Amino acid sequence: MIYLDNQATTKCAAEVVAAMLPFFTEEYANPSGVANAFGRRTQERVEAARASIAAQVGCQSSEIVFTSGSTESNNLAINGLLARHESRHIITSQIEHPSVLAPIEQAERRGFTVTRLLVDSCGHVDLNHLAESIRPDTLLVSIMLANNEIGTLQKWAQIVEIVRKSEAFLHTDATQAIGKIPVSLSDLDVDLASFSGHKMHGPKGVGALFIRQRGRRVRLTQQVYGGGQEKGLRSGTLNVPGIVGLEAALELAAREMDQVPARIGQLRNEFFAELVRQIPDLQLNGPALDSPDRLWNNLNCVFPGVEGQTLALACEQVAMSSGSACSAAHAEPSHVLKAIGRDLDEVRSSLRFGLSRFTTAAEISAAAELIVAAYRRLKP
Repeated sequence: MIYLDNQATTKCAAEVVAAMLPFFTEEYANPSGVANAFGRRTQERVEAARASIAAQVGCQSSEIVFTSGSTESNNLAINGLLARHESRHIITSQIEHPSVLAPIEQAERRGFTVTRLLVDSCGHVDLNHLAESIRPDTLLVSIMLANNEIGTLQKWAQIVEIVRKSEAFLHTDATQAIGKIPVSLSDLDVDLASFSGHKMHGPKGVGALFIRQRGRRVRLTQQVYGGGQEKGLRSGTLNVPGIVGLEAALELAAREMDQVPARIGQLRNEFFAELVRQIPDLQLNGPALDSPDRLWNNLNCVFPGVEGQTLALACEQVAMSSGSACSAAHAEPSHVLKAIGRDLDEVRSSLRFGLSRFTTAAEISAAAELIVAAYRRLKP
């Protein structure tokens, strides 16, 4: 198996697993059980991890709330903010992850008004549309930092400049960016930001929500009730091994930030060049591969005349996907590719590839050969 679906999830790095193991079998006390020394020791480890994670993403430890992952973080950010306000205005983009679009759709049914920003053929938000859409009653602007399907990095400084002329809160789904590119949440000037461990060689089932506490403090209404953990915002026993794993994954990403993107970006480019050499009418979705506005590990292509899902099934030795893993079960054509102007046939003929620190040149060569062979078998 050649795994090229690293936008969906990543292999847990050995260093991360090693950091987590003691918290399954040795330091396994409940961190809420502070009445005993075992619980206090675990709680101290959680707070040390929180401080380390905050330092890695450029914020204060008091601004980090642990969750089960970005889907929960996005829902807590959006629903937690909207619960404190009556029917107001929300701005988002047409290419957000379903865990952002779905709670906003629910809010719309409750009386909130929503503007869904247009994007260009590369997936960049239309900045004029954003500026024109902001109103006195705009409560929230939610725009992802990096797109999970086509790898687009938004022009964030321009977005912030526009939004900060209003009183609106700014949320970003930073899931695909954190751990892949240098990110300082303070420098991004966001109010809320979501990220997850399993997109950066950390464990599944753990993530975090950044909630600004400096300057204009953000207040959310809790969405999960019970034990009052995480300042009452997210009740439930903390996933201590996962939190330690998230910390280790961020530390690993920081150590490798100077080497891995360049090396894997080059492999990604060679992979695309080989596919184009053998399938000349292959088309690229999203920004150019040499653009600074594209994630270094992402590739999304149109394979003309062949349905993408059929091609993926015909080439089972290579793991790839036709869109977001979180919406694949619904078998709907990619809303992202439709938003950037692809017609229905092109959308259905598209496949996404995500490389990682573990991807090798031999795997890329073999994957290209297997995909081209399967394509030629299927092409009418």
